[in-house]
Amino acid sequence: MSEPGVAVVIEDDEDVRNLVGAILTEAGFEVHSAATGREGVEVVRHHETVAVTLDVGLPDMDGHEVLRRIRQFSDAYVVMLTARRDEPDTLTAFLTGADDYVKKPFLPRELRARVTAMMRRPRSWAMASAEELSGAVPSGSLGRNEALIEHNGLTVNYKARSVALSGVPLPLTRSEFDLLLDLLKNPGEVRTRADLVRAARGDYYDDDAYISEADERAVETHIGNLRRKLREDPQSPRFLQTVRGVGYRLAPKQPDGTIN
Repeated sequence: MSEPGVAVVIEDDEDVRNLVGAILTEAGFEVHSAATGREGVEVVRHHETVAVTLDVGLPDMDGHEVLRRIRQFSDAYVVMLTARRDEPDTLTAFLTGADDYVKKPFLPRELRARVTAMMRRPRSWAMASAEELSGAVPSGSLGRNEALIEHNGLTVNYKARSVALSGVPLPLTRSEFDLLLDLLKNPGEVRTRADLVRAARGDYYDDDAYISEADERAVETHIGNLRRKLREDPQSPRFLQTVRGVGYRLAPKQPDGTIN
């Protein structure tokens, strides 16, 4: 089995930094660390980084700002670590592109399990060109290219993990892509918030795992981001419909399959 690659620990507390580094080293990563946000951004930039643990409360800048800067050039998996208990802080982490969020103090095995679950998800985020997407066919009759799903002007290549809206590549986070794909693969079915938490978080959340209110709120945030990127009309959604008190479902396919 190949090694998972480079991980970067961005943490100002030396004890926590050493603990997280040891956990990731035991998991097979080549670990680099940084005590400040600015240093952390540069360490991520100068290595082929696949995973980052990022403290929210850094001495020189807020961890969310560090994440925004990392997301300008890297699609590495990012786990936010924080001692804060505010729910808005959790939502901000997902809004700025975090893959997971762990509150301190944490159990070493929990952090390792979350990182391992994230690493099982595909990392290919190369956008398909308009030519590559032009052969899309409607879901339910995918023809020779079974990786392509088309719905109301939206084209998804789930093997390449690429999305285009009316032929224009659409940048989505991993969680946004996973939620959209789950809805596309279950047309007409109401997906509960718990279903979508599992879709976004992968194997770490099995059918019996406890799903918190914060997890479900995070899904709502991701759905809101998706709607904004898809330019949804809240009065007449073409992609994501809310089922009050339950969850979400894919909007019906329009006869012309195009976007107004």
